[in-house]
Amino acid sequence: MDPILARFGLGDPEWLDPATAGVIVLISLVVAFIFHKAIVPITLRFTNWTSTDLDERLVKSIRWPLTLGILSLGAYLAVTISWDLTVTERDRADAIARGLGVVVGITAVVGLISSTIDWYLASLSNRANHVVDLRLFPLIRRVGSVIIYVIGALLVMDVMDINISPLIAGLGLGGLAVALAIQPTLANLFAGTYVMTEGVISTGDYIELEGGMAGYVVEVGWRSTRIRTWGNNLVVVPNARFAETIITNYQQPAPAVNVYVTCGVSYDSDLDHVEKICREVMDDLVQNDSNAIRSYGSWFAFDAFGDSNVDFWLFMQARDRVASFNLQSTLIKNLHREFRVENIIINYPVRTLQFPDGFTPEMLGAIQTSANSTPDLSSRPERLSREARLYEEGGPDIDGVPPGGGESPMGTPDAPM
Repeated sequence: MDPILARFGLGDPEWLDPATAGVIVLISLVVAFIFHKAIVPITLRFTNWTSTDLDERLVKSIRWPLTLGILSLGAYLAVTISWDLTVTERDRADAIARGLGVVVGITAVVGLISSTIDWYLASLSNRANHVVDLRLFPLIRRVGSVIIYVIGALLVMDVMDINISPLIAGLGLGGLAVALAIQPTLANLFAGTYVMTEGVISTGDYIELEGGMAGYVVEVGWRSTRIRTWGNNLVVVPNARFAETIITNYQQPAPAVNVYVTCGVSYDSDLDHVEKICREVMDDLVQNDSNAIRSYGSWFAFDAFGDSNVDFWLFMQARDRVASFNLQSTLIKNLHREFRVENIIINYPVRTLQFPDGFTPEMLGAIQTSANSTPDLSSRPERLSREARLYEEGGPDIDGVPPGGGESPMGTPDAPM
């Protein structure tokens, strides 16, 4: 028995090591409690004085990791100070302590990154265009957290004297195999990143693809883009194909859609009067139709001399694509009604044929009959041979008429043989 302990009546000192370990653990619990319940709340009160809540989020993110770190440190000190450990046991305790330190550090880093990203996404409520960030940063947070946890696990195994070289080599080969296996998915993933970061389309836009498929964008995901067609059907387009096709977005750069109508009136019409009527019809729509944009106004011009009419065009602007259909329909109906009232004729396609003087339909019938009839020359082989020879020599054709018409060089037709 230790004489000092015997003087104070403490008895056998075998209980001293457990008591010392208990006191250290108790002290660590008290310090962790004070840190968690007093120091952190006081720090949070100071953060209320700043103009941003980022510091408050960061303090909250490291609250539990640091608390667990204090408890782990207390347990390590209790073990190493209270008991006489061998060299092997000391090394093992140190390795465990380093592993716990890596775990606490990795947890704190992940918490800080997540809090920063959450703060950034929350601050986007005051911005107009933040769809890309809302989709991109959560993915970055998930992927970054997985990468950090994997690195932390490798570090923990390394400090625990576990050989991680074969594991790293296996992970490299396994990653290559997985990358080759999911190559289409990765292609769609990177294409989805391109589609969202470009900002060419967004949910609710009416688009038309190069192949003719058109509809409203329902969702732009990482793997595919979903489009609702006019038939109320859902079409899923892989982003790899979506990024390579030509897209027409009817909502960009503004929802307004131009309405372009072409027409034509008879050549007998008074073009000044036609222009006046057209402008009156468009002005009435601009002032009274809610589908038209008043500030844009209306435009009119004669375009060309057509085959049957003098062509012209009318130009207006509608609020959006749906409104353009109604505006164009109303414009055509009102214009047609005013033309009927004013007796302005829109000709059907008309083609005029010019014939020589004295030409009659009977002559046309005779020409068609002569063109369709084929003379029978089989009964006149000798004359046919002679006439073919004369034709090749430039002489008279059948019946003594040269190929170009007229009389023979002798002035009279040859007599039949």
